[in-house]
Amino acid sequence: MSQTTKIDSWIFKSTDNTEWLPAQVPGCVHTDLLRQKRIADPFYGTNEHDLQWIDKLDWEYKTSFVPSAELLEEQVQELHFHGLDTYANVYLNDELILAADNMFRRWNVDVTGKLAAGSNELRIVFRSPIKEDLPKLRALGYQLPAANDQSELGGLGEERVSIFARKAPYHYGWDWGPRFVTSGIWKPVELVGWSGVIIRDLYIDQLSVNEQQASLLARVKVEAKQSGNLKLKVAAEAEVEAGTGTGTGAWELQLQHTSGVQELTLPIMIAQPKLWWSRGLGEPHRYTFTAEVSSEQPDRSYTAAQTVKTGLRSVKLVRKRDEQGSGVSFYFELNDVPVFAKGANHIPNDSFITEVTEERYHAEVLAAAEANMNMLRVWGGGVYEADVFYDLCDEYGIMVWQDFMFACSMYPGDEQFLESVRQEAIDNVIRLRNHPSIVLWCGNNEIDSAWAHYDEDAGWGWKKQFTAEQREKLWSDYEKIFHELLPDVISELHASVDYWPSSPLVSLSASKAQHANPGTNEGDVHYWGVWHNVEPFENYHIKLGRFMSEYGFQSFPEYRTIRSFAEEDELAIDSNVMKAHQKNGDGNRLIKEYMDIYMQQPVDFKSFLYLSQVLQADAMKMAIEAHRRNMPYCMGSLYWQMNDCWPVASWAGIDYYGRWKALHYYAKRSFAPVMLTAQEQADALNIYLVSDRLQSENGVLTLELFSTSGKLLRSASKEIASPCNTAQLIESLPLADWLAGQSKEEIVLAASWLSEAGERTSYEHYFVKNQQLQLLKPEISVQEQHHEQATTVTLISDVVAKQVVLVAEHDGVWSDNYFDLMPGKPHTVTFKRFTGGSTYQPASSGKLVVQSMYDHIVHASSTIAE
Repeated sequence: MSQTTKIDSWIFKSTDNTEWLPAQVPGCVHTDLLRQKRIADPFYGTNEHDLQWIDKLDWEYKTSFVPSAELLEEQVQELHFHGLDTYANVYLNDELILAADNMFRRWNVDVTGKLAAGSNELRIVFRSPIKEDLPKLRALGYQLPAANDQSELGGLGEERVSIFARKAPYHYGWDWGPRFVTSGIWKPVELVGWSGVIIRDLYIDQLSVNEQQASLLARVKVEAKQSGNLKLKVAAEAEVEAGTGTGTGAWELQLQHTSGVQELTLPIMIAQPKLWWSRGLGEPHRYTFTAEVSSEQPDRSYTAAQTVKTGLRSVKLVRKRDEQGSGVSFYFELNDVPVFAKGANHIPNDSFITEVTEERYHAEVLAAAEANMNMLRVWGGGVYEADVFYDLCDEYGIMVWQDFMFACSMYPGDEQFLESVRQEAIDNVIRLRNHPSIVLWCGNNEIDSAWAHYDEDAGWGWKKQFTAEQREKLWSDYEKIFHELLPDVISELHASVDYWPSSPLVSLSASKAQHANPGTNEGDVHYWGVWHNVEPFENYHIKLGRFMSEYGFQSFPEYRTIRSFAEEDELAIDSNVMKAHQKNGDGNRLIKEYMDIYMQQPVDFKSFLYLSQVLQADAMKMAIEAHRRNMPYCMGSLYWQMNDCWPVASWAGIDYYGRWKALHYYAKRSFAPVMLTAQEQADALNIYLVSDRLQSENGVLTLELFSTSGKLLRSASKEIASPCNTAQLIESLPLADWLAGQSKEEIVLAASWLSEAGERTSYEHYFVKNQQLQLLKPEISVQEQHHEQATTVTLISDVVAKQVVLVAEHDGVWSDNYFDLMPGKPHTVTFKRFTGGSTYQPASSGKLVVQSMYDHIVHASSTIAE
């Protein structure tokens, strides 16, 4: 069996300095400088602007280690570098053993015969990505488009070099993230020793999976030092609720093996397998597979083993012509069941990715599960995420749309670059392909639509900067990567999962019809008319695609998060600090402009923060419910974005510190397995019941019309069965009849559906914008119960209370928040916190503040507080 030792105890310095400082590995230069108090907090104030010198220097890391006598006795010794960021020369005892040039690669170096019995020195010199790539740009002679590269902030003017480095694109800045171009050892370094035989990879290739049988092929990549007799044994073990395993079966293969690397294949059949299901459709069941290799060689016998955990499922992207709008479908079919994808786009959880602990990953995926999501899209401007992220998605039944790391840019097409991309793709597909959560590989984010090669009038204007010859060269280079290289890698290494060249995209038609726009009735859509073009929220009802893979609206984080980077006298949206923490140039203006359209004026800055979150949540609620209401025409709704990489005003539903904004509470309700929604059309209010479930449920629909002053004006009820995995119009109310002359500014319709099993879903429909709604000051009765470190709160209001928010003294989440209280209707919520384990636990909220929209808006007799 092999032996593995982590190499730690590193020190670092800039190459033009003589002072060595302690380093933390995994880590990066920025975080090491911060820990040694050589720089100020990068996220505070405008400090980002003062730290741009770091990426112009070369940095050096070194350590000394003494290999064990047992490891030195092995036949082979290797150094494994799981991640080096980015341009790095590695020296062992002053001998160059590796020249790395790709952050996303894993590098294994054979150092057999190079290790001393005593102390060995390992030294890594990281060359500045800026100094490394500027000559490439200047040699090219023209600037490749890189829309989000904040080169000006980095002191480079318009010289954008991000496209040359196989490095996380967001490190160079984005319209929600800072510019910190890092260097360092961002994943572990290990010394590995082995003799005889070693398993390099174990892949459970799922050839055919259904409820009756799973037909699998264990692909075991083996390396042996010598030829000999070899026995391969693969055992499968199923998880059961008690936490122990049941022996599902074992399969064996014997053969003659030659020295070197060889892939062994062993067919596996499992009858009546327990399938892996996405959240809401069933259990995300997983099996544990262990491969053991025994090699009989002339001198002795050797063994090696490797274990993987995976779920058994069939998955495909279904694109077929259908009757829905005379277009082509775009949906995921899991175990032969069409799945409406509910979720968000995931970005890295930190500008300094090594700061993301397993607990932070767990908190994010748990928050997705809590909000009834079943998909996250790992967006192409970040990183191929840590193994633990995908493990958690496997565990919680969260499907993953996985981009390759290319976004919003055009890239080089020289042979060296292409080969680096090929090896990057191979490394990451092999690392991730056993995860059942991965249901799609996507080539890039937005490049096809941004360049729009076949439509002169479409795209982001990039083409117009280039000659016809340059255009053809850039497009040819694009096709080499995204239409040839990457799909070839997927076909060879992970053929059971589909590849999609770019998001958004209609199809590879090599015509104007290839490029997506909100009006297309096939492919996936990024709709940004709301926000960038200041289109009304109501356009979400009509700008519908077959799969909405991006759309979004910004808000500010809450006051506590703002105060983590700004002082009291800086709390104005036009202060230098607040502008530094708004990376979208028009962001603050757009929030204010939309607020003037849909909201009443805020009382003060804290109220502005609150109303910005309500505004964002209202927009996303309208979008999500329009998407779900139009099942099965539309079969996916992934808003932008799930999370933040630093404290900032952004499109995120959860801020940098893991605090849920109003959006995430709204998403939890709008993504519920069974949901009510309504839309005014012509002279009627159409009410829809939407269900993801595969079985119908009987229930009762109740409709109540309230005045905002608290009077019940009308009510009705009827028995309604829920639909199966679709949306259904269940009631159409004539507005003239139901409103009966009442002022629209002073009424609300409260709808609820209660199943026979006791599950309730509710919906409030207002007939005017918040700005026009006539609200009265609510008297909210708050009954707190504190028991066993838990806080439960029951609230009752005498009048309609909108956007009731509970603010706890401690960090945590509520079972519900930012909700509306109907007159006399009690609503009970519980405070929870993630403390480890698989779910939230009840916790104490501490001091509690309860407010509603009424408390945050200026009333007729009030004036705005500056």
